[in-house]
Amino acid sequence: QVQLVESGGGLVQPGGSLRLSCAASGSIFSINAMDWYRQTPGKQRELVASITSSGTINYVDSVKGRFTISRDNAKNTLYLQMNSLKPEDTAVYYCHLRYRDSYYRSREVWGQGTLLTVSS
Repeated sequence: QVQLVESGGGLVQPGGSLRLSCAASGSIFSINAMDWYRQTPGKQRELVASITSSGTINYVDSVKGRFTISRDNAKNTLYLQMNSLKPEDTAVYYCHLRYRDSYYRSREVWGQGTLLTVSS
């Protein structure tokens, strides 16, 4: 069973920086893509950034130039470096993994979420 463990959330002042981490463990044959989503109360979960197995990266417009997604393939760990944080970045951030299992079936799994609060 594949699990994602996120870490790095917390309270930060506007303009500050923080890095989220997401470690994947379990039986993974190959990774198709890893993503970061975020969600605030009453709103749909929003895709923030994604990185595919080939290294293609995409960001939602609101974080371009401020957030950087990266991946350590050897550790199956995903990162999100967040700079110049704004109060509107406050949300629960979720890690999402799309992968193939040992039977080559397409699967996906979500992390438990980590709360980022940007406030003075």
